[in-house]
Amino acid sequence: MFSFSNNDLFAPRCVWVNGPVIVGAGPSGLAVAAGLKEHGVPFVVLEKADCIASLWKIRTYDRLKLHLPKHFCQLPEFPFPENYPEYPTKKQFIDYLESYAKKFDINPQFNECVESAKYDEACRLWRVKTVSTNGGAYTGSEVEYLCQWLVVATGENAEPVVPEIEGLREFKGEVLHACDYKSGESFRGKKVVVVGCGNSGMEVCLDLCNYDAKPSMVVRSSVHVLPRELLGKSTFELAMLMLKWLPLWLVDKVLLVLAWMILGNIEKYGLKRPSVGPLELKNTQGNTPVLDIGAIEKIRSREIQVVPGIKKFSSSVVELVNGEKLEIDSVILATGYRSNVLYWLQESEFFTKNGIPQAPFPNGWKGKSGLYAVGFTRRGLSGASADAMKIAKDIGKIWKDDLRKKQKVTTHRRCISTF
Repeated sequence: MFSFSNNDLFAPRCVWVNGPVIVGAGPSGLAVAAGLKEHGVPFVVLEKADCIASLWKIRTYDRLKLHLPKHFCQLPEFPFPENYPEYPTKKQFIDYLESYAKKFDINPQFNECVESAKYDEACRLWRVKTVSTNGGAYTGSEVEYLCQWLVVATGENAEPVVPEIEGLREFKGEVLHACDYKSGESFRGKKVVVVGCGNSGMEVCLDLCNYDAKPSMVVRSSVHVLPRELLGKSTFELAMLMLKWLPLWLVDKVLLVLAWMILGNIEKYGLKRPSVGPLELKNTQGNTPVLDIGAIEKIRSREIQVVPGIKKFSSSVVELVNGEKLEIDSVILATGYRSNVLYWLQESEFFTKNGIPQAPFPNGWKGKSGLYAVGFTRRGLSGASADAMKIAKDIGKIWKDDLRKKQKVTTHRRCISTF
């Protein structure tokens, strides 16, 4: 990689990358970078934060653990340490990612926020423009990277979703997204409304209970809740095993029967199950089932109150769609995350309006003109790892072919010069 600039101190720098630019230094970007290292391909990783895996380091709560067994979450060519538990903690996973980056000598360009990326048809190159940041604030320094390949590794969860709810701005208590929630310590004795009943919503409610807060969980739609483990095995692992021998619809039925035997009828607590099975729903709509680690027991004991959708907020009260009114102190929005690709990638064919590849898994990793995507499979870390290996192999093959062509041209020229 080399750079050149004008004499004007404030002119944007232009940097040629002799390989791909990878946007994002989370697990997906690191996995692609490691694969490229193995194939001998140079690259640049751009990361808007000041660290790797910023989503995990900055935007997750303290009690977080991996929901799946560690062998389903490891990155290519680097297993978890044997002394790690079956479900590593947040700190353990971050330590693992830092060890991964060190092992493969991955050194991202930190505090580089990508403002735009566009394919230049005339030059047959990607132009990736960035603005330097410091603590989230723009410093004004601009760089344009030129490269043959662009790897979008910002993933499905790049930024939090904050819904528009009537009266929320007038609410006088604390309002925060789950990405800013760390623990229930500051919520002791408080009445807290948690908007959302996915894995984050359930775990935040459970954590609040452990700190003697009084959470009410807003359930606006149907949700599948499964035990994290069934018959002594991870539910996910058991499902994958059954899928080798049984059709998906039958596996869904088996999972629901086993879940009913362990968790009981959760619908009587206000948790209505979707009509579509959990695996089919995940495959078709990307909706992940909740893996219960104790929240259902708290719901049974009424320590977590399940309430219907919200109609509106006022200064200290939330009114529900059933007319009930609750006096509350705080609101936590466990309303999920979304892709931010469409804000900066100037490309109209590969991604949908939701920032997800148009082609369904397993074909959503490669586009046209040297465009690749990783971390968008809706299949967690195992899906990201699988796509990362495909991308590294594909770019590696093109890279080696180009090298061979250049070597042939060089050899030909030498032959002519000695003739």
